[in-house]
Amino acid sequence: MKYLGIDYGTKRIGIAISDDNGEFAFPKAIIAPQNAVTEIADLCQKERIEAIVIGKSVASNGEDNEIVPMTERFKEKLALAIQLPIFFQQESFSTVEAHRYQTAAGSRDDSAAAIILQRFLDTKRVQ
Repeated sequence: MKYLGIDYGTKRIGIAISDDNGEFAFPKAIIAPQNAVTEIADLCQKERIEAIVIGKSVASNGEDNEIVPMTERFKEKLALAIQLPIFFQQESFSTVEAHRYQTAAGSRDDSAAAIILQRFLDTKRVQ
């Protein structure tokens, strides 16, 4: 099963995809929020994606933070445009972790999306 991972942000959205077996996640792209639903729908069709995983941002105390309502609205828009299962995966410190692995200057949103997606894939494998 092939997955698409999303690190949602108000300025940039990181995109990652898994291999065909849904075992490994890879950074794919960074897109602007303005056309994100259309671009993601096109990418899902092109890559034959079967499910989507969106990072859910929570505070260090485990409670939802201020971006969660925006992420949930984004999920609703995606669900209307794309008839695929959509899951949330906690994204805590994914950007920090991406900074550890991606040392080149620039945005790391796509790497953060890959980390979020890999966490989801690892959790599924354990279950």
